[in-house]
Amino acid sequence: MNWVARTAAALIVAQLVVRCVLAFGGYFYWDDLILVGRAGTQNLLSAGYLFDDHDGHVMPGAFLVSGVITRVAPLNWILPAISLVVLQLLASLALLRALWVILGWRPVLLVPLTFALFTPLGVPGFAWWAAALNSLPMLAALAWVCGEAVLLVRTRKPRHAVIGTLVYFGGLLFFEKAAVIPFVAFAIVALLGYATSTFGLRDAWRRGFRLWTACLALTVAWIGVYLLVVNQKRWSFDLSMTWDLLSRSFTHGIVPGLAGGPWAWQRWAPASPWATPPVTVMVLGWLVLVAAVAVVLRRKTRIWPVLVVALGYAVACQIPIYLMRSSRFTALELAQTLRYLPDLVVVLALLAAVGFRAPNRESPRLDASRARTAVCVGVAIAFVGSSLYSTVTFLRVWRDSPVPAYLANAQAGLAMASSAPQLDQEVDPLILQRVAYPENLASHMFALVRARPEFASATTELRMFDRSGKLLPALVTWVRSIAEGPAPHCGFLVQPDAPVRMPLDGPLLPADWTAEINYLANSDGSLTMSLPEGPEVKVPVRPGLNRVFVRLPGAGDAILVQANTAALSVCISPGPVGFLAPR
Repeated sequence: MNWVARTAAALIVAQLVVRCVLAFGGYFYWDDLILVGRAGTQNLLSAGYLFDDHDGHVMPGAFLVSGVITRVAPLNWILPAISLVVLQLLASLALLRALWVILGWRPVLLVPLTFALFTPLGVPGFAWWAAALNSLPMLAALAWVCGEAVLLVRTRKPRHAVIGTLVYFGGLLFFEKAAVIPFVAFAIVALLGYATSTFGLRDAWRRGFRLWTACLALTVAWIGVYLLVVNQKRWSFDLSMTWDLLSRSFTHGIVPGLAGGPWAWQRWAPASPWATPPVTVMVLGWLVLVAAVAVVLRRKTRIWPVLVVALGYAVACQIPIYLMRSSRFTALELAQTLRYLPDLVVVLALLAAVGFRAPNRESPRLDASRARTAVCVGVAIAFVGSSLYSTVTFLRVWRDSPVPAYLANAQAGLAMASSAPQLDQEVDPLILQRVAYPENLASHMFALVRARPEFASATTELRMFDRSGKLLPALVTWVRSIAEGPAPHCGFLVQPDAPVRMPLDGPLLPADWTAEINYLANSDGSLTMSLPEGPEVKVPVRPGLNRVFVRLPGAGDAILVQANTAALSVCISPGPVGFLAPR
């Protein structure tokens, strides 16, 4: 192994150390908890679980991996963190292989490799587990298929087409954006042929025909699957906002990232961090970009197509996402989260490798020398230092999360609770908001926790989670109350052949309401209760004078009650209907 290979290996090890700090310094966030809830309540091998429309994504591979990890160690961050590091290692090794296929063990290989390993443009997409389960397998597949494509065109050995197709299919299983892989691979091969003057566009197509056609067939099939799964109404054609998001991603993301920026981040819980680069690093990024393009044009011939493709991909890789996300209500900070850019990093690294294969112009000042080596090493050290600073500032903001304390408090409270059922409720909005329903319910989030009471829609012991996740004794607030019933000394008499409508003293708007039911029953049995606009809830009752608390989602001005047990008679007296509050 020569010194270039040893240096490349050392760089990957250094990156993994940094990524380990990021991974183990993070925790579950938002979509991660959705994955946890789905894994705890669904069959991991069912089509409904694997092929779910997850915010516009089709990702059966990611669902399966996250589900297995969650089942093995529920709400334990160690295994997700390990999976992040392992996936990053695979992506980095795949990229190194692709660069080696294009360049061999030439020293210039270290330039794109260093950029790809340490640029902060790939940090947000790595630290967030749900996002990384999408992007990291795609990045590995992207680099590997590009390497196979180059080898196929060079050697024409069929195994490269077979391996490339299988790897591409694997990438599609984790992220539908992997559909760009065959197009990127063809562009890399065609540009390499053009830059080295070894073959033309037609040769690139003909020599790689088996790989291109197989990948295109897979792409068409996967588009069909995607259209069956995903609700296409989410698409937006707010071109003005799309342009604003795209330009913001360049000025506040990509360009500062060329200089190791953004250096600074902000976060308003529950949002993910977004880059807030100071003017200094934004200007520095533009200087780096202009200097790099000037040096490339001065040094290389046949390089313009490479530069055009780099710019084109920087635009094309973001537009579909912004068309799905943009509207007049979209915050421009979405473009500053940088989580849509990891694949751009790999593509830029591969294009840089292709550019290094282009012929040199006569330029004595840029020829190999100690001065050039010193400048390159100095620039690399400055870039890595700047990138590490941005990574450290990201981690500080990323760790400022209410989730770890909330989950720890909730699990401790559930473990110490009595055996009485726990009334289901939504978790705090800073942990997971209602748009994630039903995964924002405690019964889903803590489904796999072993030390806990059962979750139910009715309980005799009312408890609630506060904003920090602590489990506290609770009561029902008097938003509305059940009216006095017509039966003397009974209130509302409920029997199997006599369903009852219990009026409230006012209407309830759609929400998850809790009713305190004070009753007298003659035997064990069950009732069915519901609001006029809401699902039915089964409520167990015991003989004697008792109280039960019932979760009633929906709306209306009455509670509908039906006895399910033969010979059961229940008298129900007035009680409050409202929200939970600490006692």
